[in-house]
Amino acid sequence: MHILITGAAGMLGRKLAERVARDGGLGGRPVRAMTLIDVVAPTAPDGFAGTVTCLDLDLATPDTATRLVDARPDVIFHLAAIVSGEAEADFAKGYAINLDSTRALFEAIRLAGADYRPRVVFASSIAVVGAPLPDAIPDDFHTTPLTSYGTQKAICELLLSDYTRRGFFDGIGIRLPTICIRPGLPNKAASGFFSNILREPLVGWPAILPVPDRIRHWHTSPRSAVGFMLHAATMDLAAVGPRRNLSMPGLSATVADQIEALRRVAGDAAVALIRREPDAAITAMCEGWAPGFQATRARALGFTAEDSFDAIIRAHIDDELGGRL
Repeated sequence: MHILITGAAGMLGRKLAERVARDGGLGGRPVRAMTLIDVVAPTAPDGFAGTVTCLDLDLATPDTATRLVDARPDVIFHLAAIVSGEAEADFAKGYAINLDSTRALFEAIRLAGADYRPRVVFASSIAVVGAPLPDAIPDDFHTTPLTSYGTQKAICELLLSDYTRRGFFDGIGIRLPTICIRPGLPNKAASGFFSNILREPLVGWPAILPVPDRIRHWHTSPRSAVGFMLHAATMDLAAVGPRRNLSMPGLSATVADQIEALRRVAGDAAVALIRREPDAAITAMCEGWAPGFQATRARALGFTAEDSFDAIIRAHIDDELGGRL
């Protein structure tokens, strides 16, 4: 099997490649080759027995998608995107990267010929829904995004469904919860503070909290997000039916819930490192974000996630801090 990961230099792409390298296969089939692309050159994962090709390519550049599809990867994980805050700040860049490059990839697959029908796993987002929202959003809730990022992802979901319906590829869209705790340095995502207020205190650094403790949102860990991708790549998609975009399981929690979980895991000293610096603009954005999803279809199809913030924090400690504080 040959797999292609776009956005492979990002946190999720890197962890996905590392997991495939560690497992050596997908769904019981050995992976012999991986192609990893991003706008900056990805790093080949350690321990992979097959061939790894790492490319610094921009999918929005003409003919890039065709070049990648010519190698006929069996499974394509399409993760390439710019995040919410950056897409809102730069309208043209958001549409070029989040929408135009996705369409270019889908078109390259279509034009490759009727004898080529890969599995396409698309990283969508819970940003495809917008306020007013119920506390537990049902699977059939309408997509009415209130950000450019959410709009771009919603359009891509429609394209994925239509290209799948027409038989050009076998696609599934994974609406990812906000991923927490993100390792590394803060990025330009508007939701970054959810990770910052846990990640930094866990290593003794201060963190800024710009919103009230009452803000509620939908979360999952990087570990679970990789699990979603692998399950989507290997499951029988006939069970999904024509509605190919799924809201993933997660954990609905307030900022206060996060902080109390941090206190239980790391103590009062860690919590004391959180500095409250209210930001009215960020708070206003958060008020319109999804508080939680039912994710009934995804759970029935075998997708799983953590059920407590304690578990999310401990997953971060195990995966990023060597298992200890």
